[in-house]
Amino acid sequence: MTASNARIATVTLPYGIAAIDAAAAVIADGGCVAVPTETVYGLAADATDSHAVAGIYAAKGRPGFNPLIVHVATMAAAQALAVFDDHALRLAKAFWPGPLTLVLPMRDGAGIAALVTAGLPTVAIRVPAHDAMQALLAVTGRPLAAPSANASGSISPTRADHVLRSLNGRIPLVIDGGATMRGIESTIIACVGGQVRELRPGPVTRGAVADLLAMPIGGAGAGIEAPGQLASHYAPSKPVRLNATDRRAGEWLIGFGPVAGDDTLSASGDPVEAAARLFDLLHIADASTAREIAVAPIRDDGLGAAINDRLRRAATPV
Repeated sequence: MTASNARIATVTLPYGIAAIDAAAAVIADGGCVAVPTETVYGLAADATDSHAVAGIYAAKGRPGFNPLIVHVATMAAAQALAVFDDHALRLAKAFWPGPLTLVLPMRDGAGIAALVTAGLPTVAIRVPAHDAMQALLAVTGRPLAAPSANASGSISPTRADHVLRSLNGRIPLVIDGGATMRGIESTIIACVGGQVRELRPGPVTRGAVADLLAMPIGGAGAGIEAPGQLASHYAPSKPVRLNATDRRAGEWLIGFGPVAGDDTLSASGDPVEAAARLFDLLHIADASTAREIAVAPIRDDGLGAAINDRLRRAATPV
């Protein structure tokens, strides 16, 4: 896709051999396709092809200073692109394949397009734990840049129809693998210069990282170092009110635990269930006739910290 105003026919295919082969053909031709991962649906293109990566930015309307995550099939493929210190090696061995992205110094000659790293000397990289993305990596034989498959700043997609809401007519193909398992984006951990810092909370909690490495984990700095760090992100089209214990006039209330709401993230207060349902319910609330969205309080620790991170960005005006 070379122009953000161009419209093309978007085809949706169920996950299978035919869909993977079709997606691989699009990627080989320099295009991008939507594919499920265990976290959210990603918009995948050849990470070594600057024109293909530009197509991701054009389709999403994504700011050029916001870097992308590179997906690879194996630890060996990751080590060919990035420099792993002892901390990074331990994290990769513990959590890959899985919902952990590591921001690491990029190797000289890695061949990753400069647009992917937004000009930074580091690269964000992960090994996904989803059959569809792994199959696509195997057939293409390329590292794949794959941010979430939605218009930049809008609600992340956990189903194929979520992708179509903002990218229909802007990408050629969506692979429908059903609802994603995790429901929120990967944790992002930077291992640079001997320091370990959490840049974005996610399914792998800061506590789990700290326990594994037996050290305190720092936080993000002021600049943009990784995806998902913009103040306003994951946002519906309607205003969002957080920590709501009741429904005000004109609101759609997303419940949690004892707050029932119009629908609930988890009636039992289970953060894993809540994470898996978060973006799905934001899509439902945004499509409702209500003027605004309210979300019940969620305890801000463990996986709840990742959920609240997404909600705070969703509630921040652009």
